[in-house]
Amino acid sequence: MYSTEKIIKVMESKGYPLFRNDSKNFNLNLIGIRSKDDNANTFNDKLVVLWKNQGWNQLNFSITTDPGIYWRENPMNVNGTAILCEGHHKSLWSLGLHKNTYKALVQTGVAKVYRDNNKDDKLDMTNTQEGLFGINCHRANSNGPSQRVDKWSAGCQVFQDPYDFKFFMEVCEKSRTNFGNKFSYTLLLEEWFDELD
Repeated sequence: MYSTEKIIKVMESKGYPLFRNDSKNFNLNLIGIRSKDDNANTFNDKLVVLWKNQGWNQLNFSITTDPGIYWRENPMNVNGTAILCEGHHKSLWSLGLHKNTYKALVQTGVAKVYRDNNKDDKLDMTNTQEGLFGINCHRANSNGPSQRVDKWSAGCQVFQDPYDFKFFMEVCEKSRTNFGNKFSYTLLLEEWFDELD
């Protein structure tokens, strides 16, 4: 896993905003890291939570930033399956209900996505679209860690482990108390870390 220092360096090198105010606790930076390994249907990406409280605090979770094979081959949108674009997505999420069933971060701000419409298991990142598409941050199976993405993601950022997700939600609740119900998200690419070496 990447150190706080290295993550901050990548954020700064790309000009992405970083919340450093520690006058109140839990001013969260939600940062995804998309793996260079493009094996489909795997939870091979990371979600990092950084916040400053005297020093930096860091939490790391296994997620997928990519849709599962089912939705790549069977897009629910005529333009193709959504793949969230790398970059900073300001005020992307708010605490709400995923599919009206359980608490998650739900899309309330504009997202930029790629549209993969050739219905194979490879990620195609060329055509883009901006809007409200239901790009949420939620969990996979509620009973235990999932081994395959499958239908769990059609473009959302999805936690592999429901217990990690529960803890993450508790941290987000603390942030909402101090900073309101808007959560920005920055999606980095793993290869950007290599560029710093």
